Amino acid sequence: KGTLTFSRYRLQESLPGNFQEFIRRQIKRFAFRELSMGGEEQSSGWTSLENPLDNQFEYANYAVGDYLIFSYRLDRKKVPPSLMKIKYLEAERKALGTKAKKFLSRGEKEELKDRIHLELLGKTYPVPSFFDVCWSLSGGWVIFGSLSPKATEDFEKLFKKSFNLTFSALVPWDPQQIDRTLAEKMVALKDGVFLNPQSPDQGNGGPPLLGREFLTWLWFKSEERGGAVQIPGTGDVEISFARRLALESGGGEYSESIVCQGLHAGLREGKAALQEGKKVKEARIQVGAGAENFEFTLKADSFQFQTLRLPEGIEEQEEETDKGGRLLERIYLVEKALKTMDQLFSSFLKRRLSPQWSSEEIPRIKKWLQK
Repeated sequence: KGTLTFSRYRLQESLPGNFQEFIRRQIKRFAFRELSMGGEEQSSGWTSLENPLDNQFEYANYAVGDYLIFSYRLDRKKVPPSLMKIKYLEAERKALGTKAKKFLSRGEKEELKDRIHLELLGKTYPVPSFFDVCWSLSGGWVIFGSLSPKATEDFEKLFKKSFNLTFSALVPWDPQQIDRTLAEKMVALKDGVFLNPQSPDQGNGGPPLLGREFLTWLWFKSEERGGAVQIPGTGDVEISFARRLALESGGGEYSESIVCQGLHAGLREGKAALQEGKKVKEARIQVGAGAENFEFTLKADSFQFQTLRLPEGIEEQEEETDKGGRLLERIYLVEKALKTMDQLFSSFLKRRLSPQWSSEEIPRIKKWLQK
């Protein structure tokens, strides 16, 4: 229900034979197990999407059509640093009084800290987190409901361990995802010319730069024809940038950024930042594709989607009616939003790697900036 935030992955290998039986065995083998009240700090595993207590999938089917849908549950125990400090000081004072000493040795301090930490862990309840997982068997992709580096790292380790499959982040500039000729041109991209040749991040045509150039170009295209952006072979889609726009130039400690917020995302300030050599790093975008309208925040460097809002009306169905059908409808809409953005990026990349980029597109962008 509600909005969706997720990371995307692409499987790098074919599925093994008798895959359905393999999945049935492995998903239960690596299902979630409760933490004991001892010194364990973390436990993770698979559970049912509908019921996080159903870790053996006895009451819910994880297979819906061509998709596997389940949850990744991660329970963590954490001792608050302030509590640890107080308990340590109390124990230290008691130990010094017993031994009639003024100071504890380094070894004694470490031993005392370890003992207190284990005692507090044993009295601490774990805090559970749940993340949706959707796996397309025919499409060879997986989406995971989080952008947190720690959560995604833990998920990736468990997924590979559970299913013995290798996957990588799914981004539209992946050489295996695009036309071979474009991939070769992209590797050879050296000019780095976009708007300002003196910008500190020019001269590097790497993937993150392409992501930022794409969002910058898409902003321009969204205003060139009043919101209509053409996808060759598909037709027009409606694109508008709204409420939030983040621009950045450079990298690391030398990066400079500006965030524009408001109904029109501070368009004037944003265009001024573009003229200074900055590019769009993150944007809130509204997309109209056919009869459906989507809204989401797109992160350019990783092509990750945050708070994707699906078309209205899908949540109004009765709670207990055809859950499988409602899930498939949501997946269809998510796929449509992702496909639309991937197609837009493909259109941009072909243009970016063509001779017309410098001779036609850049002059039009510069003219747009003056408006």
